[in-house]
Amino acid sequence: MTFRELGLSEKILQAVEASGYTEPTPIQAKAIPVALAGRDVLGIAQTGTGKTAAFTLPMLSRLEQGRARARMPRTLILEPTRELAAQVEESFARYGKNHKLNVALLIGGISFGDQEAKIMRGADVLIATPGRLLDFSERGKLLLTGIEILVIDEADRMLDMGFIPDIERICKLVPFTRQTLFFSATMPQEIVRLTEAFLHNPVRIEVAPAASSPAEITQALVASQPGADKRETLRKQIRAAANFKNAIIFCNRKRDIAILHKSLQRHGFRAGALHGDMDQRTRMASLESFKNGDVDLIVCSDVAARGLDIPDVSHVFNFDVPTHSEDYVHRIGRTGRAGKPGTAITIVTHLDRKHIADIEKMVGHPIGWLEGARIEDLGMPEHKEEFRPRMSAGRRPPERHGRPESRKPRDAGENRRPEPRKPNGEKAEHRASDLHRAQSVANDRPVVGMGEHTPGFMLRPVKLKPKIAEEAE
Repeated sequence: MTFRELGLSEKILQAVEASGYTEPTPIQAKAIPVALAGRDVLGIAQTGTGKTAAFTLPMLSRLEQGRARARMPRTLILEPTRELAAQVEESFARYGKNHKLNVALLIGGISFGDQEAKIMRGADVLIATPGRLLDFSERGKLLLTGIEILVIDEADRMLDMGFIPDIERICKLVPFTRQTLFFSATMPQEIVRLTEAFLHNPVRIEVAPAASSPAEITQALVASQPGADKRETLRKQIRAAANFKNAIIFCNRKRDIAILHKSLQRHGFRAGALHGDMDQRTRMASLESFKNGDVDLIVCSDVAARGLDIPDVSHVFNFDVPTHSEDYVHRIGRTGRAGKPGTAITIVTHLDRKHIADIEKMVGHPIGWLEGARIEDLGMPEHKEEFRPRMSAGRRPPERHGRPESRKPRDAGENRRPEPRKPNGEKAEHRASDLHRAQSVANDRPVVGMGEHTPGFMLRPVKLKPKIAEEAE
C-alpha cells in the first residue's frame, strides 16, 4: 500500500514524498482512512510506529477548507511533555509546508505574550500541554468552542503524570460534536474508562499487542553491585558495545542523573543530560546536541521515554530498572525505530529482582543475562549500603535492642529508684540531660560538652568564606 491509496490530498502527498516516505506504517494505513471519514479513532500502537503522522496527515487534509478566528482554534492536540509538543509542531511544519496554516504552541518555559500573539492571530492547529492550555482558558485568552478535531496523544503517559483530571476538564470545554483521535501505547483501566466517556463509537485500531517490545531490539540484563560499581559496569558496557553510535541512558531520579552525568564526563565521555527540572531552553539545547551528534550519550529521566523521535539511536541503557513495567517498553522503544536494529541493556542490582520479574511477565518472555552472569551469582553487597538507610555524620543508631557495654546492667532484684519529678516548665531534653549526667557520674566518667547527645549537624565541619577566614586570623 502507498500513501496515494489512503485518500490524502495532492498537497499532502507532495510533502510526504519530499520527506522521503513512500509506504505508510500499519497504524497510518489503518487510521488515516478512518480519520478522513470523520470517525473517532482509538489507536493502540507501541512507540516508534508513526502515530504522529497517523493524525497529522488527515488533520491537514480536513483543514484545507476554512480559516480560524482569533482566540478560537479549529483543532487541538494535547501532549504530555514540552518536547513531544514541539516535535508535533515540527511534523506540521514538514507535512504542511504547502498549506497556509497557523500553528500555535502552548507549553511552559515560553512567555505568555508570544503565545498569546499567535492565539490572537487565529490558530488552525493548537498544540498544547494540559496545564498551560488551562491557564490560557481560565484567563479568558482562549475559547475552545470552535474545536473540530481533538487529539489526545500518549494517553497512558498523561495518566502517569497525573493529567487525567485536566484532560477531563478540557474535554468538557470542547464541543460535543467534535471528532476525537485517541492514541496510547498501553491501555490501563483508567484509560479505558476515559475512552468510554469521551469517544463516540470509536474505531479501535491495534497494530501490536499492548505493552509489547519490538522484535528488532536485542535486550539483555547485566548484573552489578550498587553505587560506584554500577557506574563502572555502565562504562564497561558502553566501551564494549558492538556497532555503537550513540545511546540514551535512563535513570529513575533526577539526583542520579546529575551524578552519572558528571561521572561520565569525568571519564572522558561526551555526555549530555535531560530531565524535568531543567528550563525549556536548556532542555531543547541538550536534545538538539544529541540529535546533531555533538554528544554521544544523553542521561535522562522518563521525560525522554515517550514519543520523542530521535533517529538512529543505536543503544539504550537502563542505568536504573524502571519501577513501572510499562516504562520499560517506552524506554527501549527509543532504539530500533523504523525497522532498524537496536540494543537495550538493563543494569540490575539485588533490589531490582522484583521489577525485572514484572517486566518479563509483561513482555511475555524472559530477558537473557549478558555473559551468563545472573544477579544471584554476585552475592549480597559487601556492606549492604543498598539495604539500610543512611545516617548523617555524628548520629548513633538508637539502642533499642541492648545496653551499651559501659553501663552496668541491673540485677533482677535490684531496687529501681524513680526519677525525681521536675517542675512542669522544664523541657524534656533537660530531664534527659540530667539523667545522662547522673549516670555518667555514677560510672566515674566525666561529661565533656554534651556528651553522647551532641546533634549530628553540630559535628559537621564548617567552611569559612575567605573574607571571614582572614578576619579570624
